[in-house]
Amino acid sequence: MLKKFYKIRIFQQPNPKQNIFIFLYDHQYFPIQKIRLFGIIGKNRVRWSSITLIAVLRLGHRINRDKRVTTHVALVARAFGADKIFITTRDKKIEDNIKSVCRKFGGKFEIETGVNEKKLIGQWRGTVVHLTMYGVRLDDAMKKLDKNKDVLVVVGSEKVSSDIYQLADFNVSIGNQPHSEVAALAIFLDRYTNGEWQKKQFNDGKIKIIPTEKGKKVIQKNKIPLFSEKKLKTEALFVDVKMTSIPDPEKCIELLREKGCSNEVIRHCIAVRNIAVKIAEKAGADVKLVEAGALLHDIGRSKTHGIMHGIEGAKIAKEMGLPDSIIKIIERHIGAGIPETEAKKLGLPPKDYIPQTLEEKIVAHADNLVDNYKKQDIKKEIEKALKKGQKKYAKRLLQLHKELSRICGIDLDSII
Repeated sequence: MLKKFYKIRIFQQPNPKQNIFIFLYDHQYFPIQKIRLFGIIGKNRVRWSSITLIAVLRLGHRINRDKRVTTHVALVARAFGADKIFITTRDKKIEDNIKSVCRKFGGKFEIETGVNEKKLIGQWRGTVVHLTMYGVRLDDAMKKLDKNKDVLVVVGSEKVSSDIYQLADFNVSIGNQPHSEVAALAIFLDRYTNGEWQKKQFNDGKIKIIPTEKGKKVIQKNKIPLFSEKKLKTEALFVDVKMTSIPDPEKCIELLREKGCSNEVIRHCIAVRNIAVKIAEKAGADVKLVEAGALLHDIGRSKTHGIMHGIEGAKIAKEMGLPDSIIKIIERHIGAGIPETEAKKLGLPPKDYIPQTLEEKIVAHADNLVDNYKKQDIKKEIEKALKKGQKKYAKRLLQLHKELSRICGIDLDSII
């Protein structure tokens, strides 16, 4: 059985045999492995996933002339957050080069050459964006793009057929002056991901580059296979490890999925993380602790969505051996904190659940500034509390908001 936190994406390959493949996606939503199934599902591409996919389509690749530029297009796609690149011309050498980079530097990036561009675009069930100097301004396009849909980014080489302009949902220009398609793709992906590509981890590579102000720092790592060759088609192999250090964001998402949190809960946790990190940076808090605490604050919702989810989450965190600093964040994040007298009335174990440290306060308040996964200002949350007759809660909300705003030197509403 596959672990719950793995997403399954099914693609029916557009070839005469119509082979069906499963793509296993890890906690960071990058493809891990491709498994062939026997059978056919209709005539169209099929996919099942609530996680959006970013793919790049490279047009007009000329093997003898464009091998260097096309390789750079693929490398930019991989580094800047795309999951896969399609290349219209069959080129086994480029496939091998990119796969070699992935083995060496890590990352679950897919490459497929020899595809029919019109067929691929026609079967694409998300948004198609064509990068061209003749298109609309990038700023204008970004306002209209739906990032909840899969996106196929098309970049040309030689003269692009007029059909592509008609098939694309958006023809977008990265400036209206001649320059490289490599630069255009990099700028688009940076803007499309809001710079989140910089947080992408490549933990399964043989080499890891450590950023340094001067000189070079490289770590050589032994690659640990994620799947056994014999069990590849039936199950994934995992090792449970007790953690004594603060987990990175990718590990936090993995833990949420492993414990059975829904996509909605995970999406909420990510939204809370985004706000909490901004506050932490302004307040001079421990950003790494805040980020992990924010991502894991609702892990207890894998057990219950009631007020006990903070208690249950703390139990889960303790069982996993997470640091006490994260356990406290999870336990004390509900509302703006719950004093012992109110805890007893609510049926919670009698103790004080008021956040004490700066990091605890930041996560608790960031949670108040997110409604499901959408940002909201503090006034809306206070209004909700007052409508429910929760005057004490409303008062604590306002006090916490003012305290953190004072520490940050700016009204937190302006940060979000």
